Amino acid sequence: MNSLTLDSVTETLLFDWDSPRGRKVAITIFLALSFVGHALCFYIFQIVYPPTVALLPPPARVSLITPDSEEGRTLLRWIDAEDPALAFTTRRPPDATLRSLPKTEHVPSYLSIELTLKDVPSLQRDLRIPSCNPPGVVRIVRQQSASPTRVVATSVSFSNEFVVFGAPTLPELNFASNEGTPQTVRFWVAVNKLGEIRYCLPLNSSGDTALDEQARSYLVRCRFPQNIANAGKPDSFLAWGTATIQWGSDIARPQSPSGGVKP
Repeated sequence: MNSLTLDSVTETLLFDWDSPRGRKVAITIFLALSFVGHALCFYIFQIVYPPTVALLPPPARVSLITPDSEEGRTLLRWIDAEDPALAFTTRRPPDATLRSLPKTEHVPSYLSIELTLKDVPSLQRDLRIPSCNPPGVVRIVRQQSASPTRVVATSVSFSNEFVVFGAPTLPELNFASNEGTPQTVRFWVAVNKLGEIRYCLPLNSSGDTALDEQARSYLVRCRFPQNIANAGKPDSFLAWGTATIQWGSDIARPQSPSGGVKP
């Protein structure tokens, strides 16, 4: 009777109340297998990253265009033909002579015209009644002509190398030029023991070629006296120095011939 009762009680239980030790062992085994599988996969499918390499910038390169090759010569000819500076450059003709602008000297008007001072008006006012008669004829006061400007003579000077020769004998000054104010001209001259100027080389130009030639001819005709200082020197002795001609206002202005009858 009692045994039947226990069997019936056992069959009526819904849950299994056995010890869960077997389940824990199974879970542990599965976790261990999972860890070993993951480690094996990481070992097989591992990713190897390449090392970091710093790339240096490329070195600077300079290309030279030289006429050694046909390509370089063609490129140089094209650059010369397409140069915009040549199209806007004013070129002097080959037969033109080089002339520098003359140095003009400013002459103020008060040096040639003397100003007259005006009288100070009277402080007393004229209170008289003005006349009804028409005014008289206005007198025309003509300004006096200006006094002629002072003439500055042309001067010729030599450097200190020619002091031993004494004072030179200068010919008569007779220069003519079309230029307004020519520049001071300097020459490199050589004097022998007889006081003659053997060589006369221009160092600069006055702005007028004809006037430069007149100055050179004038210096060639200058003579130095023969004194004791240079009497005993050989014939080949030449003293070199500079000669300067400072132009004045006594230069003649040649009149140009009339070009036909004016209408």
